[in-house]
Amino acid sequence: MFGPDKCGEDYKLHFIFRHKHPKTGVFEEKHAKPPDVDLKQFFTDRKTHLYTLVMNPDDTFEVLIDQIVVNKGSLLEDVVPPINPPKEIEDPSDKKPDDWDERAKIPDPSAIKPEDWDESEPAQIEDLSAAKPDGWLDDEPKFIPDPDAEKPDDWNEDMDGEWEAPHISNPACRIGCGEWKAPLVDNPKYKGVWRPPLIENPNYQGIWSPRKIPNPDYFEDDHPFLLTSFHALGLELWSMTSDIYFDNFIICSEKEVADRWAADGWGVKIMIANANKPGVFKQLTAAAEERPWLWFIYLVTAGLPIALIISFCWPRKVKKKYEDADNKKTDICKPQTKGALEQEVKAEKAALEKPADLVEEDQSSDGEIREKEEHGPEEKSEEEIEIIEGQEDGNKSNKSGSEDEMKEADESTGSGDGPVKSVRKRRVRKE
Repeated sequence: MFGPDKCGEDYKLHFIFRHKHPKTGVFEEKHAKPPDVDLKQFFTDRKTHLYTLVMNPDDTFEVLIDQIVVNKGSLLEDVVPPINPPKEIEDPSDKKPDDWDERAKIPDPSAIKPEDWDESEPAQIEDLSAAKPDGWLDDEPKFIPDPDAEKPDDWNEDMDGEWEAPHISNPACRIGCGEWKAPLVDNPKYKGVWRPPLIENPNYQGIWSPRKIPNPDYFEDDHPFLLTSFHALGLELWSMTSDIYFDNFIICSEKEVADRWAADGWGVKIMIANANKPGVFKQLTAAAEERPWLWFIYLVTAGLPIALIISFCWPRKVKKKYEDADNKKTDICKPQTKGALEQEVKAEKAALEKPADLVEEDQSSDGEIREKEEHGPEEKSEEEIEIIEGQEDGNKSNKSGSEDEMKEADESTGSGDGPVKSVRKRRVRKE
């Protein structure tokens, strides 16, 4: 027998053959080991499947589903019961002796029960510290007939008996009703039934087994592939599932013939089924019709990526961007032209090359000014006033001229392409 078998949630693929005993002539069923793969998918996908059994002359077998091997083994080793019986069997006439001791451990005969061991103490006792709660109603029943229940109109007391209203919990028993009993707690004095401890059995002889004798029906079949010939093919059907069809059976001696025949028949069916297979959207819709809760899963699966994309790609407020920029703004130097930078460098060099006598004169003049400030203002003559005013006018003209020259230099060197013009300041000593 070969083929699929489903019983409840048990999925099987049988390979059973009958082997004839060469001595007794009795046929005995041999069951191949079950496949190691999960067969449930082949029973629940409601698709067309091709089941193939291959028995090779080297006493091996293969079981295929849709041209894929799901089980293989040896006819001599991977069937139950095995093809060849054991050489020795247990003697059916052998019996275990009456004095055979199979006990590995026995109670200690020298052990004595302690005098204070009380076996009459119960395992649990009432809690003496517990008290009946206030409001407990001893005379009220726990259940009362439902006052709102009414006898059905079609109730026939002759047929159905006397009608009784269904019972409901007593609303007055909020705390408790009936006879109050204290809760039970573990008894600290409980010890249970005393039993002596176990020790090793000095008379232990092990587990008895009958002796072995040669198997009178022993034989050795090295080629179980050579089965008894058969002349018919039968189907054993018993199913509670509708729309199950069987067709296209072939038995041959060459696997290439069966493969070619399968490609011309089953292969075309699979090709047509795949071409007519509904799309993914139809499959999801059909599954949701049978399980409405799948619509929620679809909605979450489709909406979550969209929400994430919108949250990351949505433009942010420009105001917030400029506010953050103002908070992080640091002191930035204004850009300077090339000509201005070169003039600053030359001015620093000129200050370093300044003669020492001018420096001393400046220091002395500064000292005189300080002394004058300390002694207060002195009266000046008219000639001195005229000289000072002339010096101030000269300084102003020199200053304005130097500023004009600096502007011209900046304009000429602003682009960095024209020649660089520099103006060197000189301090003129007036006597």
